Amino acid sequence: MKAAFQTSEQLLKEVRQALTNSERKLWWLGQSGFLLVQSGRALLLDPYLSDSLTRKYAETDKPHVRMTKLVVEPAKLGEIGVIDVITSSHGHTDHLDAETLLPLLAANPHARLVIPAANRDFVLQRLGTLIASRLVELDDGTSGQVGSMEIQGVASAHPTVERDDKGRCRFLGYVVQWDGLTLYHSGDTLLHESLIPFLQRFRIDIALLPINGDKPERRVAGNLNGREAAQLAKAVGAKTVIPCHYDLFEFNTASPDLFIAECVRVQQAFRILGNGEGLEL
Repeated sequence: MKAAFQTSEQLLKEVRQALTNSERKLWWLGQSGFLLVQSGRALLLDPYLSDSLTRKYAETDKPHVRMTKLVVEPAKLGEIGVIDVITSSHGHTDHLDAETLLPLLAANPHARLVIPAANRDFVLQRLGTLIASRLVELDDGTSGQVGSMEIQGVASAHPTVERDDKGRCRFLGYVVQWDGLTLYHSGDTLLHESLIPFLQRFRIDIALLPINGDKPERRVAGNLNGREAAQLAKAVGAKTVIPCHYDLFEFNTASPDLFIAECVRVQQAFRILGNGEGLEL
């Protein structure tokens, strides 16, 4: 198993220091999970901090073998106590994990959970009805306000733009505008017709995009590959792009080499992070 860039106490020491000093800093927590802190508060994007999928699929023909060490236990991360918002972009367990979310929500009783409105019933089934009052339900093109954060839903294609019987998107990305920073977290997505025009409306500082690709032999819904992620970031004018959704499960990963090469070719600024590594913004 690969070592993370840093884990647990060292990571939490950095987080607490950034909070104390009111720094603006972003950490990759693995898969599509990111932690952003600024102004002494914190935002968590699609965290997956357990081995629930590894256990679930251990005796199947599609084992989810972890390839990088867990960065931090959710209960320990929750102890920072200033998490205002947690997002879940869709209902797949690596983006909506009860073993991750329930300890985080318990440790931060004021935190709100941002979800696609189409997933409300599924979320309450998985996490329990006690969190119903803490949900912020969004759809493609709708927004919600939590404190000084404005969060807008953006349709994602996983593998298509799937809607419920009310026309609401089951898979979303989020544009977060918070104290002068604009961040786009795509969730799981492929390119689709409305994505680039929608995102071009914003001045995106940081784009967080998957690079594991779309390979039918994996038997899971796919994502952008590295070349597509670089091209998307360039097309929407992102100041910096950071790749994610790789280096977690052996059967569903990719090297960032293709992403790096395409960013260099199209002159798109990028940054590669290790699991647990932080970046000052």
